[in-house]
Amino acid sequence: MTDVSLTPASRVADAEAADRSYVGLAKQIYELIAAGDFGPGARLPSERTLAERFGVSRTQVREAIIALEVRGAVEVRVGSGIYVAEQVAPLPAAFELPRGPGPIETLRARALIEAEIAALAATERKDADLDRLFAALRAMRENMDDKAANEAADRDFHLAIAEASGNAVLRHMVAAMWDSSRADPLWRKIEEHFHTTALRAASQEEHQRIFTAIMTRDAAGARAAMQAHLTRVIGEFTQAWR
Repeated sequence: MTDVSLTPASRVADAEAADRSYVGLAKQIYELIAAGDFGPGARLPSERTLAERFGVSRTQVREAIIALEVRGAVEVRVGSGIYVAEQVAPLPAAFELPRGPGPIETLRARALIEAEIAALAATERKDADLDRLFAALRAMRENMDDKAANEAADRDFHLAIAEASGNAVLRHMVAAMWDSSRADPLWRKIEEHFHTTALRAASQEEHQRIFTAIMTRDAAGARAAMQAHLTRVIGEFTQAWR
C-alpha cells in the first residue's frame, strides 16, 4: 500500500502551505537581517509595517517574529519593539523552522471547536461532570500564583467540558490541540511575554461563566462564553509590541 503522505506531491504541498504561513515569512525576515538590512541591535519595522510590506496578516508577523526569537535572531521587548539580536547565531543555508500550525492558529481553531463542545456539554452533562468542572475551577483559583499548577487545572477544566459532551472523539481533539501547543517552543516563548497573573485572573472569571452556563443547561450561553474566553486570550497574545 502506498503511503500518500510520503509522495513528492504531498511533500511539495506541505512545503507550499508552510511557506504561506509564518514559516516562509520568518525566512524572508531573516534574509533581510542576514543581508545586513538591519544590523545587530537595530530595531525592526513595526508589526503593521512588516505586515504591509509582505502582504500578510499581523498574526503571521507575530508568529514569524516569535519563531525568529526562539532561534536567537531577534529580541522582543514588549512595549518597545523588535530588535535584531546583538549576536545573531549563524544559521544553516537551508534555514528551517518546525512546520505546522502556529500557536495563534491553534487558538483560533480551539475557539471554533470548543465553543460547540461547550454547547453540547450543556445539554449532555451529568452531575459527575459538574463535580469535575468545579474541582478544576477550585484548583485554578487556589493556584493563581503558581503558573504550572494553574495551567494543569486549566487543562483539566477544558478536558472535563469535552468529557461532558459524551463524545470521546471530541475529548481526544481537545487534548491533542492543548498538548501539541504546550509542547511547541513558539507557544512557550509567546507565553513568556503575555501569560501573567492578571490573564489567569481574567480566565478564572470566564471559566466561571462557562461553568454556570453548562450547569444551567444553557447551550447558547456556554457557546458564547467559551468563544469569548478564547477570543480574549487570542487578543492578549496578539496585542502589538509597540
